Amino acid sequence: MYLRPDHAESRLSILRDLIRTYPLGVLTTAIHSDSRPFIQATHLPCILDIKDESSESELGVLRGHLARQNPHGKTMIDAVTARGDGSNDVLEQEVMVLFTAAPAHYVTPRFYTETKPSTGKVVPTWNYAAAQVYGKAKIYFDSKSDETSDFLERQTTDLTNHAETSIMGYTGDNGRPRQWGVTDAPERYVDILKKNIIGIEIEITKLEGKFNMSQEMSEGDRDGVVEGFASLGTDVGRAVSTIVQERSEMREAAKR
Repeated sequence: MYLRPDHAESRLSILRDLIRTYPLGVLTTAIHSDSRPFIQATHLPCILDIKDESSESELGVLRGHLARQNPHGKTMIDAVTARGDGSNDVLEQEVMVLFTAAPAHYVTPRFYTETKPSTGKVVPTWNYAAAQVYGKAKIYFDSKSDETSDFLERQTTDLTNHAETSIMGYTGDNGRPRQWGVTDAPERYVDILKKNIIGIEIEITKLEGKFNMSQEMSEGDRDGVVEGFASLGTDVGRAVSTIVQERSEMREAAKR
């Protein structure tokens, strides 16, 4: 990830919030295979585990699952079983998961109301926010193993609870619907489905992120971007406008 100083976000609390708000990451690996691509990517809904939320050094653990028939999963299983020593099910290769915030938008040079009229030296860009996670991945694939069964039960339950409450808002409070739970489905049905997925647990070794939200522009141009996005009259436009305003205020505060 290219991190210029005015876009870099190093606060773990902000990056954790981005991952939890937009938990659909893209898992990417580079693993040699005789029959499958060297580089593979899979969309992976994730749960982020942090023991101490106040810590500014703990990186935590990511948990996810994918279909057993996914060629990406088969490649990872092949990689951990090829060693043949039965020592562990941790991939030797580093993995990366990319998370991108939903409010992202093209930025027209028309929004740069200070620089465009004076010099015309402006070009289009994109505003977005993202986080990249790097780490070592343990693969849970033995459908007869209690360890795999326990991991998948915990993973699917925690992910469902997070999505139903934090994303959908189904808390049962103030007239809201109650959340759907894994136990609402027939137990036998869930057991069958569990045999058709594998789990992945990533011990995070590096976490970095960026908010590319016009911070590098002059104050006048940033104001133009805020107003320009707000004037679009769309949900995405208003969301990006708000983030640009917040990041602009942060930059001005840092100068004081």
